[in-house]
Amino acid sequence: MGRVFKQGIEPWREWLRLIAVTIAITLLAIIASTQAFAQATQSATLNVAVPFIAKWEGKSNLAYLDTIAKPPLYTICYGSTRGVTRGMYKTDAQCEALLRAEVAEYRHGLHGYFSLDTKRMRLTPHRDAAYTSLAFNAGIGGVGKSTATRRLNAGDIKGGCQALTWWNKAGGRVIRGLTRRRTGEYDLCMIGVGVRA
Repeated sequence: MGRVFKQGIEPWREWLRLIAVTIAITLLAIIASTQAFAQATQSATLNVAVPFIAKWEGKSNLAYLDTIAKPPLYTICYGSTRGVTRGMYKTDAQCEALLRAEVAEYRHGLHGYFSLDTKRMRLTPHRDAAYTSLAFNAGIGGVGKSTATRRLNAGDIKGGCQALTWWNKAGGRVIRGLTRRRTGEYDLCMIGVGVRA
């Protein structure tokens, strides 16, 4: 200690400068890694959501009349109805581009229901894709106001993911296909969280 004191204050300045730089670099690395993990960009989410949704929606390159819809609507590709007319045809690439654009719209609409903390810290690309898939299938408003979204906004990630599975009914009956889709969404939602609830 005495030797350092006799050498003057310069060695202390160098040590302090080195410590300050090390702390700054460490803090920046922690902030960058946290944001990279937590925040789901639209591109990262769509890269997960589009193939997942396509798998469940089915595809028709030629427009068909969906008689289950009330009133019946001409539908094309992965269930798109906007501007579709009888005899319309789209290539596989056009269908995928259309699905990607529509999924982005659903994601954007659903994000209006997520808290800032959810978007910053709880919404990984896989979790974002799971919620977006449900909204694409069941509607933005219903999912946005649902228990699944309220739980996620409250910080209960596992509870929010579990609540996604409740959307497995149509006409008051449990539908096997919806149950399988909801299970897939649950599995996406839970990536990075831990064991199944």
